[in-house]
Amino acid sequence: MHSTLGKYHLLFSLIKDIFTPKLFLSMQRTSQLLDKLEMPLTIEMTQKSRELAAQGHNVISLSLGEPDFDTPEFIKEAAKVGIDQNFSHYMPVPGYVDVREAICKKFKRDNNISYSPNQIVVSTGAKQSLANVVLSLIDAGDEVIIPAPYWVSYIEQVKIAGGEAVVIPTTMENDFKITPRQLKEAMTAKSRMMIFSSPNNPSGAMYSEQELRALAEVIATKKDFYIVSDEIYELIRYDQEHFSLASIPEIYDQVITVNGLSKGFAMTGWRLGYIGAPVWIAKACDKMQSQFTSGACSIAQRAAIAAVEAQPEQVGYMLTKFKERRDVMLKLLNAIPGFHVNTPPGAFYAFVEVTGALGKAFNGNKINSSLDLSMYILNHAHVSSVPGEAFGLDGYIRFSYAASLEDLIEAGRRIDEAIKKMS
Repeated sequence: MHSTLGKYHLLFSLIKDIFTPKLFLSMQRTSQLLDKLEMPLTIEMTQKSRELAAQGHNVISLSLGEPDFDTPEFIKEAAKVGIDQNFSHYMPVPGYVDVREAICKKFKRDNNISYSPNQIVVSTGAKQSLANVVLSLIDAGDEVIIPAPYWVSYIEQVKIAGGEAVVIPTTMENDFKITPRQLKEAMTAKSRMMIFSSPNNPSGAMYSEQELRALAEVIATKKDFYIVSDEIYELIRYDQEHFSLASIPEIYDQVITVNGLSKGFAMTGWRLGYIGAPVWIAKACDKMQSQFTSGACSIAQRAAIAAVEAQPEQVGYMLTKFKERRDVMLKLLNAIPGFHVNTPPGAFYAFVEVTGALGKAFNGNKINSSLDLSMYILNHAHVSSVPGEAFGLDGYIRFSYAASLEDLIEAGRRIDEAIKKMS
């Protein structure tokens, strides 16, 4: 017995000597795909601000794109009814039929788009809706046109599918919108898709009906070219009417409309997004989703019916508050040396040109990029933001004004003070 134990002890010692910690670490290998992906800077900046807050600092978070309102009561009540009615079993992958019917009515009422239930796929948030479309349509080598600034996950989702992103930069001077000429020049035989948002995250820019019709003329020249129109901020607009690209008959079969409940209804935690698309694309997304998550949360879907059936005026109080905050925030930011921001007609972000503040230094540390400046503001003003690099444009910083007026005013004061300390 003792001889056997001795042998095992000797064997363990040999294994311990051979498999050093370094070797064990080398075995912890992630996929090459994962290594290609970037962690969204929106999430990274939020994490860094939480770390500072945990150290006892009073951090004002203006980095996360989340309404600071609670979900409206009438939506919560619909969810409670769903619980009482025992919607607690597996659901159809593309969503309950009555949910998809309600979404069809919303599309017709608000967007002048005619969809049938078999053209709707309900997903676990608009992010999954976007991923479904990209993974269903993009092959290795396909080109995907993405105007910058863009939402952080567009590029990464294209990478996952093996596609190649073709970025079209825009500027504040053209209100962060591409022209038909730019689109035409970017298109090649390999162009398979374009992804854009209106209202835009991070800039708040919105395309007018006239501008979208002009882009549609270019889109219509290439019938195997598909457009993902991300309209998640549709309800958050101030000075301009929303227009949906898919309402243009000539390109109806080339457009996938993406929307959801997170922003307009303050339902970020409910995770409910949806698409309207040509039937064959909807079926493809249904198939793709069936292998990842299956159907979206059953209770969130019951709440979704109440949300999409509601008139936009029922959540208009949020828009009123956002507009008030926007106007205050713009005034504060434009008064800061080296900062310049235009008036965004939608979303709840100020996308600030900060080139006038770059090239300066603090305590010998030079501020060369918007990332440097964003980190400086976080560390010295304790205000979190997101640098423009995250959205494809250096020289800008995004500040969310989905926060109280008191916090916005204090944030403006702190940023101004910090910027004036640089030389």
